[in-house]
Amino acid sequence: MNGKIALFFIISLVLVIPSTNAQEVNVSEKANQKSVKVIIDNEGNVHVKHVVSSSNSPRQMNLIDGIAQNISITDEEGKKQALATVGNNDAVIIFPSTNDSTVEYDLKQVLLQKDSVWTWDFRYLQTTSFILPDELDLIFVNDRPIYFDDKKRGFTCHGCQMALEYSFDEPKKIMEVNWEDKKFLVEIRTFADIENFNFEQPEKLISFKINDSNRMVTNVIPLELLWGPYAVFLDDEKKLFHQYNNNGTHTWVSLRPDTAGEITIIGTTVVPEFPIIAPLAIGFLMILMVPFMKKFSLH
Repeated sequence: MNGKIALFFIISLVLVIPSTNAQEVNVSEKANQKSVKVIIDNEGNVHVKHVVSSSNSPRQMNLIDGIAQNISITDEEGKKQALATVGNNDAVIIFPSTNDSTVEYDLKQVLLQKDSVWTWDFRYLQTTSFILPDELDLIFVNDRPIYFDDKKRGFTCHGCQMALEYSFDEPKKIMEVNWEDKKFLVEIRTFADIENFNFEQPEKLISFKINDSNRMVTNVIPLELLWGPYAVFLDDEKKLFHQYNNNGTHTWVSLRPDTAGEITIIGTTVVPEFPIIAPLAIGFLMILMVPFMKKFSLH
């Protein structure tokens, strides 16, 4: 009897709570979430799915910030359960159940598109998995690149507070470098306008002018042309960059210039100063020499 009274009190309280932030309103204990999944399609639509553990008392679960629509709660067999929301769909109340519950909803006005780039300032302090459109191979999380290659387009964010950024059909500018009898292709991925691309063999550098600010610039560099480690400058100022996706023949270097200017990427060796196979050949030769060196030392 007391349980029924408590349940009736919670339902009544939910119905009279004014619209406010769910973080400031708690009408029952926090729900234990097993998983949170955010699915994004190529039109910027967002669908969210939470799996919540069973409980013998009502539990409150806050939704991800945004405009939540088409909210539903189902049990493990897919049967719809009673739905009660807090505030302006800021949270839901999950009533006692012997089975896990699944809360699903569409989330509006969270992904914003500006100048062909989608962005989302995301904050939800539960471990959250993201599933992204198959067309993407590169995204940025807090300016850090995530490259998907041929893997499933997804990642997991723990205690998640991030700035998500990605784009479709980012322009790829192919720059050709001819050195002696060899031809190298340097790919530059960016929405920014670039010009005056140049490769200087004696100085071990690639340079080009960028005419926009705050645009991600990703360079795909042949290792045989310019070997790392690298230093990157915008005009005369050294800049933070990320190097990743080294597949043995190429490496990727990304940065976000805060102003227009000349970008310079300086390497340590260049063609034909130190061929890419040389480190491997030297290492192999040293391995072969070890037995002879030991034999010599013993006598």
